[in-house]
Amino acid sequence: MRTISRRRMVKLSMLGSMAGAFGFSSSFGKVLAIMSTPSETEGPFYPVNDQRDKDADLTQVDGHTGIAQGQHIIVSGQVTDIAGNPIDKVLLDIWQADANGRYRHPRDPNTAKLDENFQGWAVIRSDSSGLFRFKTVIPGAYPASSNWIRPPHIHFKISKQGYRALTTQMYFPNEALNKTDLLLRNKSAAEQSVMIAKKANQQGNLPIYEYNIVLDLLHK
Repeated sequence: MRTISRRRMVKLSMLGSMAGAFGFSSSFGKVLAIMSTPSETEGPFYPVNDQRDKDADLTQVDGHTGIAQGQHIIVSGQVTDIAGNPIDKVLLDIWQADANGRYRHPRDPNTAKLDENFQGWAVIRSDSSGLFRFKTVIPGAYPASSNWIRPPHIHFKISKQGYRALTTQMYFPNEALNKTDLLLRNKSAAEQSVMIAKKANQQGNLPIYEYNIVLDLLHK
């Protein structure tokens, strides 16, 4: 797999052989098999105009009385290392299109109407157990070119001292456009499986999507 270095693959293979030789449980093998989250392009719409409101609720903008259009959801997950250990106080920089498929970016060519009540950008940190959670909307699909429609996705930049900085994209399950997306289909099946969020239980009327992130150490 492209996201795991040759040295790490050799190490995991050796540890896996040891686990089999000494009769460790299958859960040990699952821990060893954790894949680091694949990287992906930042895209052209990373926010360029700073804003005061970058909290974990993207469905409301500070000072606005209205709420964001579209299906409101919760995205939650945990940041761990490749051995499954939680990483605390990780910085997560999150941005996405609104429910109309429009970014809060001055150079977005999409003619869809911008939802002024959608925050569009959040900067949060994982807690002491590596857990994070934010409220947002399912982003709309939008044309990246005349023959390419991007599926709903959320952009992440993740950073923590001592770990490799990661830029990636989270996708949604059961989206028909996932199959034709030029970026996602360039990933292996295993990589796609960790980039597509899992539908979890609801919180009231809010669907919850689980998206876990695995970081590599800076020096291996």
